[in-house]
Amino acid sequence: MKKNIIAMNASIMIGLGSILAAPSVYAESISDLEKQKESIQEKRSGVESNISDTEKKIDSLQDKQMTAEDQIAAIEAKIAESAKKIDAKNAEITQTKKEIEALKEEIKVLKERIAKRNEVLKERALSFQETGGDVNYLEVLFGSSSFGDLVDRVGAVATIAEADRDILKQHELDKKDLEEKQKAVETKLASLEVAKAELLKIQKQQKQQKQEKDALVKKLKQQTEKHEHEKMGLEEEKANLAAQEKAIKSAISLEHQRLAELEAARKKAAAEAKKRAEQEAAQAAAQAAAQAASQASESKKQSTSSGYSAKSNSSSSSSPASSNVSQAPAVSSGTFTRPSAGYVSSTMGERWNKQHAGIDIAASGTVPIVAAADGVVSRSYFSSSYGNVIFVTHSIGGQQWTTVYAHLSSRQASEGAVVAKGQQIGIMGNTGHSYGQHLHFELHKGPWNYSKSNAVNPLNYIPN
Repeated sequence: MKKNIIAMNASIMIGLGSILAAPSVYAESISDLEKQKESIQEKRSGVESNISDTEKKIDSLQDKQMTAEDQIAAIEAKIAESAKKIDAKNAEITQTKKEIEALKEEIKVLKERIAKRNEVLKERALSFQETGGDVNYLEVLFGSSSFGDLVDRVGAVATIAEADRDILKQHELDKKDLEEKQKAVETKLASLEVAKAELLKIQKQQKQQKQEKDALVKKLKQQTEKHEHEKMGLEEEKANLAAQEKAIKSAISLEHQRLAELEAARKKAAAEAKKRAEQEAAQAAAQAAAQAASQASESKKQSTSSGYSAKSNSSSSSSPASSNVSQAPAVSSGTFTRPSAGYVSSTMGERWNKQHAGIDIAASGTVPIVAAADGVVSRSYFSSSYGNVIFVTHSIGGQQWTTVYAHLSSRQASEGAVVAKGQQIGIMGNTGHSYGQHLHFELHKGPWNYSKSNAVNPLNYIPN
Protein backbone atom coordinates (compact mmCIF):
# COMPACT_ATOMS: atom_id res chain seq x y z
CA MET A 1 0.00 0.00 0.00
CA LYS A 2 2.80 2.44 0.90
CA LYS A 3 4.54 1.75 -2.43
CA ASN A 4 1.30 2.34 -4.31
CA ILE A 5 0.78 5.69 -2.54
CA ILE A 6 4.33 6.83 -3.39
CA ALA A 7 3.84 5.85 -7.00
CA MET A 8 0.44 7.61 -7.10
CA ASN A 9 1.90 10.77 -5.54
CA ALA A 10 4.67 10.84 -8.12
CA SER A 11 2.18 10.45 -10.93
CA ILE A 12 0.00 13.25 -9.54
CA MET A 13 3.03 15.48 -9.07
CA ILE A 14 4.19 15.28 -12.65
CA GLY A 15 0.84 14.85 -14.37
CA LEU A 16 1.29 11.25 -15.49
CA GLY A 17 -2.03 9.67 -14.66
CA SER A 18 -1.23 6.07 -13.72
CA ILE A 19 2.45 5.06 -13.61
CA LEU A 20 1.68 1.36 -13.57
CA ALA A 21 -0.61 1.61 -16.60
CA ALA A 22 1.80 3.15 -19.11
CA PRO A 23 4.98 4.58 -17.58
CA SER A 24 6.73 4.88 -20.92
CA VAL A 25 3.97 7.18 -22.17
CA TYR A 26 3.29 9.33 -19.13
CA ALA A 27 6.46 9.34 -17.02
CA GLU A 28 8.43 12.57 -16.84
CA SER A 29 12.19 12.22 -16.86
CA ILE A 30 14.24 13.56 -13.97
CA SER A 31 16.26 15.46 -16.55
CA ASP A 32 13.17 17.44 -17.58
CA LEU A 33 12.38 18.22 -13.96
CA GLU A 34 15.98 19.29 -13.33
CA LYS A 35 15.77 21.64 -16.32
CA GLN A 36 12.56 23.14 -14.95
CA LYS A 37 14.25 23.60 -11.57
CA GLU A 38 17.24 25.33 -13.20
CA SER A 39 14.90 27.57 -15.19
CA ILE A 40 13.10 28.61 -12.00
CA GLN A 41 16.43 29.23 -10.24
CA GLU A 42 17.55 31.47 -13.12
CA LYS A 43 14.29 33.39 -12.95
CA ARG A 44 14.65 33.74 -9.18
CA SER A 45 18.14 35.13 -9.70
CA GLY A 46 16.77 37.60 -12.26
CA VAL A 47 13.96 38.66 -9.93
CA GLU A 48 16.43 39.14 -7.06
CA SER A 49 18.55 41.31 -9.37
CA ASN A 50 15.45 43.32 -10.30
CA ILE A 51 14.60 43.74 -6.61
CA SER A 52 18.14 44.99 -5.96
CA ASP A 53 17.91 47.44 -8.87
CA THR A 54 14.50 48.63 -7.67
CA GLU A 55 15.84 49.17 -4.14
CA LYS A 56 18.70 51.24 -5.58
CA LYS A 57 16.17 53.32 -7.55
CA ILE A 58 14.11 53.83 -4.38
CA ASP A 59 17.22 54.87 -2.41
CA SER A 60 18.24 57.28 -5.20
CA LEU A 61 14.73 58.77 -5.35
CA GLN A 62 14.63 59.16 -1.57
CA ASP A 63 18.05 60.88 -1.63
CA LYS A 64 16.81 63.25 -4.33
CA GLN A 65 13.65 63.84 -2.34
CA MET A 66 15.64 64.69 0.80
CA THR A 67 17.89 67.03 -1.22
CA ALA A 68 14.85 68.72 -2.77
CA GLU A 69 13.22 69.07 0.65
CA ASP A 70 16.42 70.64 2.03
CA GLN A 71 16.44 73.03 -0.94
CA ILE A 72 12.79 73.87 -0.28
CA ALA A 73 13.63 74.65 3.35
CA ALA A 74 16.49 76.93 2.19
CA ILE A 75 14.20 78.64 -0.34
CA GLU A 76 11.52 79.13 2.32
CA ALA A 77 14.15 80.76 4.57
CA LYS A 78 15.13 83.08 1.69
CA ILE A 79 11.46 83.88 1.03
CA ALA A 80 11.02 84.75 4.71
CA GLU A 81 14.17 86.93 4.59
CA SER A 82 12.91 88.66 1.46
CA ALA A 83 9.57 89.28 3.17
CA LYS A 84 11.39 90.94 6.08
CA LYS A 85 13.35 93.12 3.68
CA ILE A 86 10.17 94.04 1.81
CA ASP A 87 8.51 94.93 5.11
CA ALA A 88 11.54 97.09 5.97
CA LYS A 89 11.36 98.81 2.56
CA ASN A 90 7.64 99.36 3.02
CA ALA A 91 8.37 100.97 6.40
CA GLU A 92 11.03 103.20 4.80
CA ILE A 93 8.66 104.09 1.99
CA THR A 94 5.97 104.93 4.53
CA GLN A 95 8.45 107.08 6.49
CA THR A 96 9.67 108.77 3.31
CA LYS A 97 6.11 109.53 2.31
CA LYS A 98 5.61 111.10 5.75
CA GLU A 99 8.75 113.14 5.14
CA ILE A 100 7.33 114.16 1.80
CA GLU A 101 4.12 115.25 3.47
CA ALA A 102 6.13 117.29 6.02
CA LEU A 103 8.21 118.72 3.20
CA LYS A 104 5.04 119.70 1.43
CA GLU A 105 4.15 121.78 4.46
CA GLU A 106 7.61 123.37 4.38
CA ILE A 107 7.25 123.97 0.69
CA LYS A 108 3.90 125.60 1.34
CA VAL A 109 5.52 127.97 3.88
CA LEU A 110 8.39 128.66 1.51
CA LYS A 111 6.00 129.38 -1.30
CA GLU A 112 4.11 131.80 0.90
CA ARG A 113 7.38 133.47 1.89
CA ILE A 114 8.51 133.66 -1.71
CA ALA A 115 5.14 135.05 -2.70
CA LYS A 116 5.50 137.86 -0.12
CA ARG A 117 9.00 138.61 -1.28
CA ASN A 118 7.77 138.70 -4.83
CA GLU A 119 5.25 141.37 -3.78
CA VAL A 120 7.99 143.45 -2.11
CA LEU A 121 10.25 143.06 -5.11
CA LYS A 122 7.41 144.02 -7.40
CA GLU A 123 6.90 147.20 -5.36
CA ARG A 124 10.61 147.96 -5.54
CA ALA A 125 10.62 147.38 -9.28
CA LEU A 126 7.57 149.63 -9.67
CA SER A 127 9.24 152.34 -7.63
CA PHE A 128 12.37 152.07 -9.74
CA GLN A 129 10.27 152.30 -12.85
CA GLU A 130 8.42 155.37 -11.65
CA THR A 131 11.47 157.20 -10.28
CA GLY A 132 14.08 156.06 -12.79
CA GLY A 133 15.90 153.71 -10.49
CA ASP A 134 19.06 155.26 -9.02
CA VAL A 135 17.74 158.83 -9.54
CA ASN A 136 15.47 158.21 -6.57
CA TYR A 137 18.54 157.59 -4.39
CA LEU A 138 20.20 160.79 -5.71
CA GLU A 139 17.13 162.81 -4.89
CA VAL A 140 17.20 161.40 -1.43
CA LEU A 141 20.87 162.31 -1.06
CA PHE A 142 20.59 165.81 -2.64
CA GLY A 143 17.56 166.59 -0.58
CA SER A 144 19.56 166.45 2.63
CA SER A 145 19.52 169.69 4.70
CA SER A 146 22.89 169.24 6.37
CA PHE A 147 25.94 167.05 6.30
CA GLY A 148 24.63 164.99 9.16
CA ASP A 149 21.37 164.56 7.36
CA LEU A 150 23.35 163.54 4.28
CA VAL A 151 25.21 160.94 6.28
CA ASP A 152 21.97 159.58 7.65
CA ARG A 153 20.45 159.53 4.20
CA VAL A 154 23.48 157.75 2.71
CA GLY A 155 23.24 155.09 5.48
CA ALA A 156 19.53 154.74 4.88
CA VAL A 157 20.03 154.33 1.14
CA ALA A 158 22.77 151.75 1.75
CA THR A 159 20.52 149.90 4.19
CA ILE A 160 17.66 149.81 1.70
CA ALA A 161 19.93 148.60 -1.10
CA GLU A 162 21.42 145.95 1.18
CA ALA A 163 17.94 144.86 2.19
CA ASP A 164 16.95 144.52 -1.43
CA ARG A 165 20.03 142.42 -2.13
CA ASP A 166 19.32 140.24 0.94
CA ILE A 167 15.76 139.69 -0.22
CA LEU A 168 16.95 138.62 -3.65
CA LYS A 169 19.69 136.42 -2.19
CA GLN A 170 17.34 134.74 0.31
CA HIS A 171 14.82 134.35 -2.44
CA GLU A 172 17.37 132.43 -4.54
CA LEU A 173 18.52 130.37 -1.55
CA ASP A 174 14.96 129.40 -0.64
CA LYS A 175 14.20 128.41 -4.20
CA LYS A 176 17.40 126.35 -4.40
CA ASP A 177 16.72 124.69 -1.04
CA LEU A 178 13.21 123.89 -2.14
CA GLU A 179 14.43 122.33 -5.38
CA GLU A 180 17.12 120.30 -3.57
CA LYS A 181 14.68 119.00 -0.95
CA GLN A 182 12.17 118.06 -3.60
CA LYS A 183 14.84 116.30 -5.64
CA ALA A 184 16.25 114.48 -2.57
CA VAL A 185 12.94 113.05 -1.39
CA GLU A 186 11.86 112.19 -4.90
CA THR A 187 15.17 110.41 -5.50
CA LYS A 188 14.89 108.59 -2.18
CA LEU A 189 11.31 107.55 -2.85
CA ALA A 190 12.18 106.36 -6.36
CA SER A 191 15.16 104.44 -4.98
CA LEU A 192 12.99 102.77 -2.36
CA GLU A 193 10.38 101.87 -4.94
CA VAL A 194 13.09 100.37 -7.17
CA ALA A 195 14.52 98.41 -4.25
CA LYS A 196 11.06 97.19 -3.27
CA ALA A 197 10.32 96.17 -6.87
CA GLU A 198 13.61 94.27 -6.99
CA LEU A 199 12.81 92.49 -3.72
CA LEU A 200 9.35 91.59 -4.99
CA LYS A 201 10.93 90.23 -8.16
CA ILE A 202 13.38 88.14 -6.12
CA GLN A 203 10.57 86.92 -3.89
CA LYS A 204 8.51 85.96 -6.94
CA GLN A 205 11.47 84.00 -8.32
CA GLN A 206 11.93 82.30 -4.96
CA LYS A 207 8.26 81.34 -4.81
CA GLN A 208 8.52 80.00 -8.36
CA GLN A 209 11.56 77.96 -7.32
CA LYS A 210 9.63 76.63 -4.33
CA GLN A 211 6.71 75.63 -6.58
CA GLU A 212 9.12 73.82 -8.89
CA LYS A 213 10.76 72.03 -5.96
CA ASP A 214 7.35 71.14 -4.51
CA ALA A 215 6.37 69.68 -7.89
CA LEU A 216 9.68 67.77 -7.99
CA VAL A 217 9.14 66.34 -4.50
CA LYS A 218 5.60 65.29 -5.46
CA LYS A 219 6.92 63.59 -8.61
CA LEU A 220 9.71 61.87 -6.65
CA LYS A 221 7.19 60.62 -4.09
CA GLN A 222 4.99 59.22 -6.88
CA GLN A 223 7.99 57.51 -8.49
CA THR A 224 9.06 56.13 -5.11
CA GLU A 225 5.57 54.75 -4.45
CA LYS A 226 5.54 53.21 -7.94
CA HIS A 227 8.91 51.46 -7.38
CA GLU A 228 7.90 50.36 -3.87
CA HIS A 229 4.76 48.79 -5.34
CA GLU A 230 6.90 47.18 -8.04
CA LYS A 231 9.28 45.89 -5.37
CA MET A 232 6.38 44.33 -3.45
CA GLY A 233 5.26 42.58 -6.63
CA LEU A 234 8.79 41.34 -7.34
CA GLU A 235 9.13 40.04 -3.79
CA GLU A 236 5.83 38.20 -4.21
CA GLU A 237 7.12 36.79 -7.51
CA LYS A 238 10.34 35.74 -5.76
CA ALA A 239 8.34 33.96 -3.06
CA ASN A 240 6.25 32.17 -5.70
CA LEU A 241 9.35 31.08 -7.61
CA ALA A 242 10.89 29.78 -4.37
CA ALA A 243 7.70 27.82 -3.68
CA GLN A 244 7.68 26.44 -7.24
CA GLU A 245 11.34 25.45 -6.94
CA LYS A 246 10.47 23.62 -3.73
CA ALA A 247 7.61 21.85 -5.52
CA ILE A 248 9.88 20.79 -8.39
CA LYS A 249 12.47 19.48 -5.90
CA SER A 250 9.68 17.50 -4.23
CA ALA A 251 8.69 16.15 -7.65
CA ILE A 252 12.29 15.09 -8.33
CA SER A 253 12.46 13.36 -4.95
CA LEU A 254 9.19 11.53 -5.59
CA GLU A 255 10.37 10.58 -9.08
CA HIS A 256 13.54 9.06 -7.55
CA GLN A 257 11.35 7.12 -5.11
CA ARG A 258 9.11 6.01 -7.97
CA LEU A 259 12.09 4.79 -10.00
CA ALA A 260 13.47 3.03 -6.93
CA GLU A 261 10.11 1.32 -6.39
CA LEU A 262 9.96 0.29 -10.04
CA GLU A 263 13.51 -1.10 -9.85
CA ALA A 264 12.66 -2.98 -6.66
CA ALA A 265 9.51 -4.34 -8.31
CA ARG A 266 11.56 -5.37 -11.38
CA LYS A 267 14.12 -7.19 -9.23
CA LYS A 268 11.37 -8.90 -7.23
CA ALA A 269 9.60 -9.97 -10.44
CA ALA A 270 12.92 -11.30 -11.82
CA ALA A 271 13.59 -13.21 -8.60
CA GLU A 272 10.10 -14.69 -8.60
CA ALA A 273 10.46 -15.66 -12.28
CA LYS A 274 13.76 -17.38 -11.52
CA LYS A 275 12.22 -19.17 -8.57
CA ARG A 276 9.28 -20.34 -10.66
CA ALA A 277 11.68 -21.55 -13.36
CA GLU A 278 13.65 -23.56 -10.79
CA GLN A 279 10.44 -25.01 -9.36
CA GLU A 280 9.20 -25.97 -12.82
CA ALA A 281 12.58 -27.57 -13.65
CA ALA A 282 12.52 -29.57 -10.44
CA GLN A 283 8.94 -30.65 -11.11
CA ALA A 284 9.83 -31.71 -14.68
CA ALA A 285 12.78 -33.76 -13.36
CA ALA A 286 10.54 -35.47 -10.81
CA GLN A 287 7.99 -36.31 -13.47
CA ALA A 288 10.69 -37.79 -15.72
CA ALA A 289 11.99 -39.96 -12.85
CA ALA A 290 8.47 -41.17 -12.11
CA GLN A 291 7.89 -42.15 -15.72
CA ALA A 292 11.18 -44.03 -15.80
CA ALA A 293 10.29 -45.92 -12.66
CA SER A 294 6.90 -46.83 -14.13
CA GLN A 295 8.38 -48.24 -17.28
CA ALA A 296 10.99 -50.24 -15.33
CA SER A 297 8.37 -51.99 -13.21
CA GLU A 298 6.02 -53.89 -15.62
CA SER A 299 4.41 -55.83 -12.79
CA LYS A 300 3.24 -52.73 -11.18
CA LYS A 301 0.48 -51.10 -13.09
CA GLN A 302 -0.62 -47.95 -11.70
CA SER A 303 -1.31 -44.71 -13.16
CA THR A 304 0.26 -41.74 -11.69
CA SER A 305 -1.56 -38.52 -11.91
CA SER A 306 0.36 -35.44 -11.38
CA GLY A 307 -1.51 -32.48 -10.01
CA TYR A 308 -0.55 -29.22 -11.17
CA SER A 309 -1.73 -26.44 -8.87
CA ALA A 310 -2.26 -23.04 -10.31
CA LYS A 311 -2.19 -20.12 -8.14
CA SER A 312 -5.11 -17.83 -8.34
CA ASN A 313 -4.46 -14.25 -7.57
CA SER A 314 -7.24 -12.07 -6.54
CA SER A 315 -6.95 -8.42 -7.24
CA SER A 316 -9.05 -5.79 -5.74
CA SER A 317 -9.68 -2.63 -7.51
CA SER A 318 -10.56 0.39 -5.64
CA SER A 319 -12.08 3.44 -6.99
CA PRO A 320 -11.21 6.76 -5.58
CA ALA A 321 -13.53 7.76 -2.82
CA SER A 322 -15.75 10.37 -4.06
CA SER A 323 -16.24 13.18 -1.71
CA ASN A 324 -19.64 14.58 -1.25
CA VAL A 325 -18.97 17.93 -2.92
CA SER A 326 -22.00 20.05 -3.68
CA GLN A 327 -22.08 21.83 -7.06
CA ALA A 328 -18.59 20.57 -8.01
CA PRO A 329 -18.13 20.37 -11.80
CA ALA A 330 -17.58 16.98 -13.38
CA VAL A 331 -13.93 16.17 -14.02
CA SER A 332 -13.30 16.43 -17.76
CA SER A 333 -11.01 14.21 -19.82
CA GLY A 334 -8.84 17.05 -21.16
CA THR A 335 -5.57 18.34 -19.75
CA PHE A 336 -7.37 20.81 -17.47
CA THR A 337 -10.79 20.52 -15.89
CA ARG A 338 -13.12 23.35 -14.90
CA PRO A 339 -12.08 24.58 -11.42
CA SER A 340 -15.56 25.66 -10.28
CA ALA A 341 -19.23 25.61 -11.03
CA GLY A 342 -20.90 28.90 -12.03
CA TYR A 343 -20.90 31.28 -14.96
CA VAL A 344 -17.99 33.27 -16.42
CA SER A 345 -18.67 36.81 -15.20
CA SER A 346 -15.47 38.36 -16.58
CA THR A 347 -13.09 37.21 -19.30
CA MET A 348 -9.36 37.74 -19.76
CA GLY A 349 -8.28 41.10 -21.22
CA GLU A 350 -8.33 44.84 -20.57
CA ARG A 351 -10.41 45.85 -17.54
CA TRP A 352 -10.41 49.14 -15.62
CA ASN A 353 -7.32 50.30 -17.55
CA LYS A 354 -5.46 47.21 -16.32
CA GLN A 355 -4.79 43.75 -17.71
CA HIS A 356 -7.18 41.15 -16.26
CA ALA A 357 -4.88 38.13 -16.41
CA GLY A 358 -7.52 35.46 -15.91
CA ILE A 359 -11.24 34.78 -15.81
CA ASP A 360 -13.86 35.21 -13.08
CA ILE A 361 -16.39 32.45 -12.37
CA ALA A 362 -19.32 33.56 -10.20
CA ALA A 363 -21.88 31.52 -8.27
CA SER A 364 -23.88 31.83 -5.08
CA GLY A 365 -23.94 29.61 -2.02
CA THR A 366 -21.18 27.28 -0.87
CA VAL A 367 -19.21 26.52 -4.04
CA PRO A 368 -16.24 24.13 -3.92
CA ILE A 369 -13.04 24.97 -5.84
CA VAL A 370 -11.11 22.04 -7.33
CA ALA A 371 -7.63 21.61 -8.80
CA ALA A 372 -7.68 22.02 -12.58
CA ALA A 373 -5.01 19.32 -13.02
CA ASP A 374 -2.67 17.04 -11.05
CA GLY A 375 0.04 19.02 -9.34
CA VAL A 376 1.69 20.33 -6.18
CA VAL A 377 0.51 23.31 -4.12
CA SER A 378 3.41 25.75 -4.40
CA ARG A 379 1.76 28.54 -2.35
CA SER A 380 -1.26 28.80 -0.06
CA TYR A 381 -1.57 32.13 1.74
CA PHE A 382 -3.52 35.40 2.14
CA SER A 383 -2.66 38.21 -0.29
CA SER A 384 -3.82 41.83 -0.03
CA SER A 385 -4.95 41.70 -3.67
CA TYR A 386 -5.79 37.99 -4.27
CA GLY A 387 -7.19 37.42 -0.78
CA ASN A 388 -7.08 33.72 0.13
CA VAL A 389 -5.16 32.28 -2.81
CA ILE A 390 -3.68 28.93 -3.84
CA PHE A 391 -0.96 28.43 -6.49
CA VAL A 392 -0.59 24.93 -7.97
CA THR A 393 2.45 23.91 -10.04
CA HIS A 394 1.90 21.31 -12.78
CA SER A 395 4.37 19.46 -15.01
CA ILE A 396 2.58 18.14 -18.08
CA GLY A 397 4.38 16.69 -21.09
CA GLY A 398 7.66 18.39 -20.12
CA GLN A 399 5.92 21.78 -19.81
CA GLN A 400 5.52 23.58 -16.51
CA TRP A 401 2.13 25.18 -15.83
CA THR A 402 0.85 27.26 -12.91
CA THR A 403 -2.80 27.69 -11.91
CA VAL A 404 -4.01 30.40 -9.52
CA TYR A 405 -7.24 30.24 -7.47
CA ALA A 406 -8.00 33.61 -5.81
CA HIS A 407 -10.56 35.31 -3.49
CA LEU A 408 -11.35 32.03 -1.68
CA SER A 409 -13.37 32.14 1.53
CA SER A 410 -11.25 29.28 2.85
CA ARG A 411 -8.24 27.20 1.73
CA GLN A 412 -8.18 23.40 2.10
CA ALA A 413 -4.74 22.68 0.65
CA SER A 414 -1.45 23.71 2.23
CA GLU A 415 1.91 24.36 0.60
CA GLY A 416 3.67 21.19 -0.57
CA ALA A 417 0.42 19.20 -0.77
CA VAL A 418 0.05 16.85 -3.75
CA VAL A 419 -3.38 17.37 -5.33
CA ALA A 420 -5.25 15.37 -7.96
CA LYS A 421 -7.25 16.74 -10.86
CA GLY A 422 -10.74 17.57 -9.57
CA GLN A 423 -9.70 17.41 -5.90
CA GLN A 424 -11.30 20.11 -3.75
CA ILE A 425 -8.80 22.70 -2.52
CA GLY A 426 -11.05 25.51 -1.25
CA ILE A 427 -14.39 27.33 -1.17
CA MET A 428 -15.40 30.24 -3.42
CA GLY A 429 -15.38 33.58 -1.60
CA ASN A 430 -15.00 37.36 -1.72
CA THR A 431 -11.66 38.07 0.00
CA GLY A 432 -8.91 40.50 -1.02
CA HIS A 433 -9.55 43.07 -3.75
CA SER A 434 -12.88 41.60 -4.81
CA TYR A 435 -16.42 42.74 -5.55
CA GLY A 436 -18.91 39.96 -4.94
CA GLN A 437 -18.40 36.21 -4.52
CA HIS A 438 -16.46 34.66 -7.39
CA LEU A 439 -13.34 32.66 -8.27
CA HIS A 440 -10.53 34.50 -10.05
CA PHE A 441 -8.75 31.77 -12.02
CA GLU A 442 -5.43 32.24 -13.85
CA LEU A 443 -3.52 29.80 -16.06
CA HIS A 444 0.18 30.45 -16.74
CA LYS A 445 2.26 28.53 -19.26
CA GLY A 446 5.36 28.50 -17.09
CA PRO A 447 5.89 30.05 -13.65
CA TRP A 448 3.79 32.93 -12.33
CA ASN A 449 5.52 36.33 -12.44
CA TYR A 450 4.66 39.87 -11.36
CA SER A 451 4.03 41.10 -14.91
CA LYS A 452 1.95 37.95 -15.59
CA SER A 453 3.62 37.65 -18.99
CA ASN A 454 3.08 33.86 -19.03
CA ALA A 455 -0.70 34.11 -18.57
CA VAL A 456 -2.86 32.42 -21.20
CA ASN A 457 -6.63 32.48 -21.66
CA PRO A 458 -8.08 29.67 -19.48
CA LEU A 459 -11.16 29.45 -21.74
CA ASN A 460 -8.91 27.98 -24.42
CA TYR A 461 -7.99 25.07 -22.12
CA ILE A 462 -10.95 24.29 -19.84
CA PRO A 463 -14.51 23.21 -20.70
CA ASN A 464 -16.98 26.10 -20.99
